[in-house]
Amino acid sequence: MTESELAEAAALADSHGGYFDPHSGVALAALEKLVRLGEIHPSSDVVVVSTAHGLKFTEHKRRYHQGNVPGCLSAMANSPIRVDAKVEDVMRALSLEKGDGPL
Repeated sequence: MTESELAEAAALADSHGGYFDPHSGVALAALEKLVRLGEIHPSSDVVVVSTAHGLKFTEHKRRYHQGNVPGCLSAMANSPIRVDAKVEDVMRALSLEKGDGPL
């Protein structure tokens, strides 16, 4: 399993509301690979146990979303943006992220 495979699998799970640790990313990437190889049927019910939380691996997640994981494309990167610590600036940034334009 490559660093890229586990990082991308964890990011995909995160995009569905999880906050997966890299170790669980290995299990998810292995599941994807087994489905792709036909070892597990796509309609099968499968349980992947996540034994840790992504908060313990914040640095890895930060590097992923900034495109700084060696050998990883960070295809699902959600790049951070800097905003001044003012309510109106935060609200404006949130509005722009949704595509609504400035407040």
